[in-house]
Amino acid sequence: MNGDLFQGNFVDAVDEWTFDKIPGAANVLKTHWQTYFTEADVQKLASWGINAVRIPIGYWHYHNSVQNTPYISGADYYLEQAIGWCRQNGIKVLIDIHGSPGSQNGFDNSGHAGTVGWQTGNNMEITTNVLVEVATKYGAAQFADTVFAIEMTNEEISWGANDFGKTKTWTQTTYKKMRAAAANKNLILMMHDGFMGPSNWLDVNTALNGNSAKGSFYLDVHLYQNQVAADSKLKQGEHIQKACDYAKTEFLPASSNLPVVVGEFTGATDICANPDGTTSAGKTCSVRDCQCSATVGIDKWKAPLIAATRKFFEVQMQVYETHAQGWFMWTYNGPGAWGLANAVQYGLVGAKVTDRKYTNLCS
Repeated sequence: MNGDLFQGNFVDAVDEWTFDKIPGAANVLKTHWQTYFTEADVQKLASWGINAVRIPIGYWHYHNSVQNTPYISGADYYLEQAIGWCRQNGIKVLIDIHGSPGSQNGFDNSGHAGTVGWQTGNNMEITTNVLVEVATKYGAAQFADTVFAIEMTNEEISWGANDFGKTKTWTQTTYKKMRAAAANKNLILMMHDGFMGPSNWLDVNTALNGNSAKGSFYLDVHLYQNQVAADSKLKQGEHIQKACDYAKTEFLPASSNLPVVVGEFTGATDICANPDGTTSAGKTCSVRDCQCSATVGIDKWKAPLIAATRKFFEVQMQVYETHAQGWFMWTYNGPGAWGLANAVQYGLVGAKVTDRKYTNLCS
C-alpha cells in the first residue's frame, strides 16, 4: 500500500517477512513509523467527522523472540502514541491484530505471504498469549476512555489449512482469557468472520453474549466489490444495488443480538463512466471521453466518475450505519478510491463523512 517503502534495496520484498530480512530494514521501518501517520493526520480525521479508527499491528511487536522470525519489533510505541493523539481529538480506537503467528491467511497483509500455518504447532496458543498481553495493557483503566475494542485476528481463512470449527472453539477460549485480563470490562472483543458470514457465528455469540441485547463480543465483516471476477462485470448501478442487498445478504436481524461491524470497505470498483453519467463495467471503454477508475489517476477524474463513485461510497455508509454498528474504511491513506484522504480531497465523500449528497439510493 505504500510503494515508497518498496524501492531500492527493498524492491523485491513482497511482505514484512521478506522486507525485514533486508539489511537496513530497521532504520527504514523506524522512519516509516515516525512519518507515515502523524498527529496532523488524526486532526484531519477528526475534522472530517471520523469518530473511530481501526489500527492494524502485527503480533510480532508483542511476542517474537521465541519464534526466531525475521520480524523487527517496535511499532507498539507508535501505536500507543497514536492512541494519545486520538484521545486528544475525541476519536476512539480499535486495535486490530492484523498478522497472526504462522499466517492466518497466507496473504501479504498477514505479514507473511504463502503458506497458512496459524493452526499448526503452538501458533494459536501464541496468538492467545499475544492477545492476553494486548488486553492487559490496552484494557487497563488508563486506556478505557479511548481504546474501545481489540480485534483478535484479521481475515483468517476458513478453508484449506484452517478448520472453521477449530477457529470458533479458539475464539471462545481466547475471548474468556482476554476478558479476564482486561480491567476495562466494557472493552469490546471482536473477531473477523473468516469470510463465513455472521449467521455462522450465532452459536459463538450465544456462548459468549448469551441473551444480552448487545454483549461485548462483536463480529467484523469486510465488504469489497473489487476482489472477485464477477464484480468486474457490474455497472455502478449494479454495485449500488448489491450494497443495498447487503441488508439481507450480509447482516443479521436485530433479534440475533450479535453486533456486526464493517471493519473494511472501499469506494473502489472497476467501472468506467461516460460523459452522460452512464457507466459500464471493467477497465476499458470505447465511448469518447469516458474514464475508467482503474486506469485514470484520481486527480484526473471528471464529474461523471466522481459522481458514480460518490454514490457508491454513500450507499455503503448508509447501509452500514443502518444495519450494522458502523464502519471503518480501508484505508486512510491508500491509493485511488482506496484512500479516505483522496475521497475527501477529490469529492468522493463530503467535507465531513456525515455530509450526504445522495438519498434514497436503495429505494
